[in-house]
Amino acid sequence: MTPTPYDRAHAAMEADPENEALRLAVYDRLADAQLFLLLEADPDEDNDIIPQLFETEAGDIVLAFDTEDRLAEFAQGGPVHWAALPGRVIAQHLAGENIGLGINLGVAESAMLLPPEAMEWLTEALTQTPVQTEALPLSFDAPELPPAMLALLLPAFEAKFDQITGMASHAALAGVTYEGGRRGHVLAILGAPEEARPGIAKAMGEALAFSGLDAGELDVTFLSEDDPAAEVVLSKALVLHLPDEEALAAEEEEEAPRLGPGMDPSKPPFLR
Repeated sequence: MTPTPYDRAHAAMEADPENEALRLAVYDRLADAQLFLLLEADPDEDNDIIPQLFETEAGDIVLAFDTEDRLAEFAQGGPVHWAALPGRVIAQHLAGENIGLGINLGVAESAMLLPPEAMEWLTEALTQTPVQTEALPLSFDAPELPPAMLALLLPAFEAKFDQITGMASHAALAGVTYEGGRRGHVLAILGAPEEARPGIAKAMGEALAFSGLDAGELDVTFLSEDDPAAEVVLSKALVLHLPDEEALAAEEEEEAPRLGPGMDPSKPPFLR
């Protein structure tokens, strides 16, 4: 099986367990992943879903898997009830319930048991919104970030880019000098329509939060493609790779799992 983004983040964390940024990356990948959650039964007529609870020495937990194949392996061929939900949704509904989350238990090297307090921490981290400020950039130049910082930032941003496929033409990391002389760094998103910008800003804010860096070390800004500043940014900045929309759509179509409880966007599930 091809390693999932969560698998890769978990392996990196296991290789360097004292690295806080690598631990944060695991939470970030889980929040964005579609997880297959074990249920007590199929959703009822109101489309409510009830996770199956397991009693452990560490307390009650629910089980989820980051691929359908892993769910099937855990079930050993027997019938199971399940729902496919984003990790962030599962965490949100477990927060405050004193219930932990087991990921890939018994079926993968990336198995992990997250205690109830981890669900609360993750939910709080995901509900934070970017602080909007106004500043006039006077010039852009090449980024001057140390390699260690780039090693944290670039994977964090790239992990979010799938979410903004088709919403922007370019993403570029640049140095910036603002009116008044303040210098810093900025992630410039080019070509994003106005209505998409709050969602993109939140996704990039999450990437920054889970990178382990101080949020004050980098700003996010939006430029139209015909803005004169856009040409300057692209000529001097580190241009980051955005996924190709058509290639991503073809990949998703090829790997699309069968519809099951919670996967029909017209009938969103509710945990209770």
